[in-house]
Order: sequence, then structure tokens, then C-alpha cells
Amino acid sequence: MTTPPVDLQAVERARAILEAGGLVALPTETVYGLAADADNEAAVTATFEAKGRPKDHPLIVHVCGPEAIDAWAEDVPESARVLARAYWPGPLTLVLKKKPRCGLFVTGGQDTVALRCPSHPWAHALLKAFAGPTMKGLTAPSCNTFGRISPSCAEHVREDLGVKPEGKLDMILDGGPCEFGIESTMVNLSSGEPTILRHGVVTRAMLEETLGRPVPDAGSNAPRASGRLKSHYAPRTKLELVAPEALAERVTAWTQEGRTAAVMARASTLEALDAPVRLKLVSPETHLEYGARLYEALHELDHAGADRIFIEMPPEAPEWTAVHDRLGRAAA
Repeated sequence: MTTPPVDLQAVERARAILEAGGLVALPTETVYGLAADADNEAAVTATFEAKGRPKDHPLIVHVCGPEAIDAWAEDVPESARVLARAYWPGPLTLVLKKKPRCGLFVTGGQDTVALRCPSHPWAHALLKAFAGPTMKGLTAPSCNTFGRISPSCAEHVREDLGVKPEGKLDMILDGGPCEFGIESTMVNLSSGEPTILRHGVVTRAMLEETLGRPVPDAGSNAPRASGRLKSHYAPRTKLELVAPEALAERVTAWTQEGRTAAVMARASTLEALDAPVRLKLVSPETHLEYGARLYEALHELDHAGADRIFIEMPPEAPEWTAVHDRLGRAAA
């Protein structure tokens, strides 16, 4: 997976569009985001409309670095700064008490703001160019129709939201495929004790090692956050997760009833599958490879035209938590 060299002219065009209140598809190391000026209520509102996203669903403000934290958040605990120094730029979002500068149209009416500094070189270049002396930021939810599969390459964006006049965006900044492929880890630090709102590439073990303390999952009284709805990241085709030992029997029974299937599983599992299927994809072996490939694979499986998608459950080890989370919500 290769990221093309940053096109500074394209970055400047994107900056100008965003300054004027437009919408730009932004490549990050996680997924492509639907970027808008976080200080511009009309622009941010347009992202909700483009996605069909509920307006009480809070957004993440993407910033140029740790130096921007105090422009957007107040009462910042030292643990937040420790995590920012350790993982920014990178796939970690920090939820903090918001400053008045951050509008309720960004936070879904909450008194917290989610901040992230992406490491993708194209996104980082754009944020550095856009920030200015007031440390401006960009809201950038995943650049797809709300609830559907997140885009891990520019082609996914073109197929879904598209570019004006036929589509909804002013520009797609094509920075190649995303490195990690699933959304950032999200940690709530707004109430003192760090808790995980959303699992991602930065694992619980990594957070606990950095902070020197336990970091449990957030409880039911935590702030609302992106990606926590029961059904999310979903293909249009119904998806079913199946235990490894049951997959061949389940798919065979399904196809014997005259229905079609698309399957993703380990190579050894696919070898034991005799049933005729529309598409077979081999599951990546490691959690990082699986995460990077997941949304691309879901798009391929969805395009196969099958009556159902069957995916073999991945390993239960702690480092696979984020993958299990995305698959579980996609199948809900």
C-alpha cells in the first residue's frame, strides 16, 4: 500500500474550497473524511445533509497538532497531553471539555469536543495550511452515506457521495488508499478517568502502557460518540458472522436452498467449502492487515450481487477488538 507524494497544488485548492465553506473528501490514515471548516456552521451543517447523518451525532475536529488542543478544549488533563505526545499525529481521538469557540453544531449539543491529528501526509499538509494563527480545524466524519461502509479509498467516495454537479462534494483529495482502514481509537478524558469510547488501532494495552493505569470501556453515561450505534458500517447486502467450525455447513445449507452467497474466510476454511458462491475472499492473517482490508473487502462483497454475505469470525484475542466491533455493527 503506497501513499502518493503530496500534491501541494491540490492541497491548496482544497484549502481554498474549505475556506469558502465547501466540502472536501479528505484522505486520512484511517478512512476518508468529509471535511468542512469546523468554525463554519453552514459548512458543518452541509456535511450532515450530505451524509444523511443525525444532527445530534457529534463530529471529530481534526487539528494540526498538540499545539491546537487549547484552542478547542479547556480543563485539559495531563493524561490527554501525554496521549497526544505519544500518538499524534495518528489514529487516536481525545474527547475533552469544549471551549465556547467550539459550536454545539459540531458536538451534537454536548459540552465535549473530540479532537484528532491525522498522520496521513495529505491530511497533515492540508491541516497545517488551513490552521492559521487561530488553530482552525476541520470536522471530517467518514465520507459515506450515514450507516454504510466507510470509504478506504477515493473510489469508494466517488461511488457514494460523488463530486458536484452529480454528487455532493466540491472536491475529492485523492491521497491513495488508507493505511489502517478503520476509524480511530476514541478515548474520553472529559471526566478525569480515561475510558475507551471506540476501539481502533491504538489498543487498550497501548493506552494502558502509555498512561500506566487501567483504561476500561466507557459506561452508558459517557458522551455520545461517532461509530457507537448498534448498526453501522453496514453493506446493503445482509451480513452474517459465522464461527469457523460452522461456516462451511451454514453456507452449504444456504446455497442448497437456491440462494447465493459471498464469503470471506481464512484460506483453510475456504478450501473446505464446496458450495458454489459468487465471491470468495481470503481473510488477512493479522489484525492490522485485516483492519486495513476490511472496508475494501465489504465493498467487494457487497458488489458481488449475492443474497447474503458470510464472514468467518476472526480470532478473539484482545488486539482484534476493533475488528470485532466493526464486524458486529456491520452485521447488526
